Amino acid sequence: MNRSDFPDSFVWGSATAAYQIEGAVAEDGSGPSIWDTFSRVPGAIANGHTGDLAVDHYHRVDEDVALMADLGLEAYRFSIAWPRIQPEGVGPGNRAGLGFYRDLAEKLLERGIAPWATLYHWDLPQALEDRGGWLNRDTAFRFADYAALVAEELGDVIPNWITLNEPWCSAFLGYASGVHAPGRRVGAESAHAAHHLLLGHGLAVPAIRGAAPAARVGITLNLYSIRAASDGEADRDAARRVDGLGNRLFLDPVLRGSYPEDVIDDLGQREWFATETAATDLEAISAPIDFLGINYYSRHTVRAGSPDEPAISYPGSEFVEFVDTGAARTQMGWEIHPDGLIDVLEMAHTMAPELPLYITENGSAYEDVVGEAGGIDDAERADYLRDHLLACRTAIERGLPLAGYFVWSLMDNFEWAWGYTRRFGIVFVDYATQKRTPKASGRWFSRFLRGNG
Repeated sequence: MNRSDFPDSFVWGSATAAYQIEGAVAEDGSGPSIWDTFSRVPGAIANGHTGDLAVDHYHRVDEDVALMADLGLEAYRFSIAWPRIQPEGVGPGNRAGLGFYRDLAEKLLERGIAPWATLYHWDLPQALEDRGGWLNRDTAFRFADYAALVAEELGDVIPNWITLNEPWCSAFLGYASGVHAPGRRVGAESAHAAHHLLLGHGLAVPAIRGAAPAARVGITLNLYSIRAASDGEADRDAARRVDGLGNRLFLDPVLRGSYPEDVIDDLGQREWFATETAATDLEAISAPIDFLGINYYSRHTVRAGSPDEPAISYPGSEFVEFVDTGAARTQMGWEIHPDGLIDVLEMAHTMAPELPLYITENGSAYEDVVGEAGGIDDAERADYLRDHLLACRTAIERGLPLAGYFVWSLMDNFEWAWGYTRRFGIVFVDYATQKRTPKASGRWFSRFLRGNG
């Protein structure tokens, strides 16, 4: 496999998220986010870690952009911290916050690296959560206002925009299981948060284009390949449930303008979703997009579970068990199935045949060890990347419109509820000194990008 196996226009990059890398959470007028609040809840984050410092990217932009250029990246997907722009979630833009992202984008462009900005990667201003967060329909409109403000200010230096990152996580990890910020557990009503997130996306699409007419706008969904453990009716229904809640509940409204009826029934939320307001919202949610971002990490094999011992706590998918297929796993416990990447691309392509697709996250966590000479020989991660790039090549050979690939993550960082106990980076960060060191996987990816991988 060589880079020449891919189209010349193929986009190669890496990705990060604001709260995971920036630090400086209270500097230059930035307001508190739900993650600032949640990380201070005893027991919420491993070892009591917070993102207060993270990897200090806010003060190390020059160093980090130079690192990207040295690796040979052609694109960088980063997120914009909403509280850094609007500390209260409303009102005029904070000039210091806007200036930070302008400076970042301009430095990327100077190095020939295309900026890809995500407007929401989970750091909702705490002030909006205090008003109900994503369970409050008004938050969707405030998000559209924020999107328009940022696009008007930065549209001249940022050509590619992603509205939301993984709304499934925001809705169900944040409002159902409560393992992510804001840590609420409202059961099936968490589906209301999913709807309002999608409404925010739909309202933001024309808002961005109105402020920056040349902008390319999309959304990123975390999709999973789902397989039933057997052909039995109960196992096939378990696969239907997980696929419905994880994939179709988001793909269908964005790409088809409708919700899957079976999923709404599974959730027991037909009355709420049948209201005139929710039905009318679908027109906005399905605003045409220029591309679809897909975050892919693993494949799930499922079977019917015991109602007495539910394996997962997300509404609509009770009585489901995940099957261990014997595949190798990452440190996160996620099975490694590169062919599942092709599955999710085919799933999206079937629903929207003309839409360009991008893998906006793909990566793996391992227990990296610093060698005596100071290097990090993460052969497992290099193998993971190689195998998934092979799957990307196969997808293109099958005619799927895959247009780019972003490694998650550029560097080690604050891994949400796992704190600093999980490392996904192709660049190692010594959290005590903030020294950055490319791992063997990063050097391999760099060689690949330069045509001799």
